[in-house]
Amino acid sequence: MSDRKQVDERYYQLLHELQALDFVLVELSLYLNTHRDDMNAVQQFNEYSARRWQVACEFEAHYGPLLQFGHSYSGYPWQWPETPWPWQV
Repeated sequence: MSDRKQVDERYYQLLHELQALDFVLVELSLYLNTHRDDMNAVQQFNEYSARRWQVACEFEAHYGPLLQFGHSYSGYPWQWPETPWPWQV
């Protein structure tokens, strides 16, 4: 197997993992918007955010920049409903 083929496989592996992590983060965000006192869900969100950051850094180091999602941690309780929201600033 050539080096180029291995690089291409890793590229797609990382993209697939990023897509899966993004899906989990969106679902947890939606859940936490209505269950902001669920400490386990906040911890899961933060763990998946950290993993997403690690995978994105690996991807970007080898293949270039990505759009970001899930790079922010949340305190407890869930902080998203707090104002101002990013687009209000």
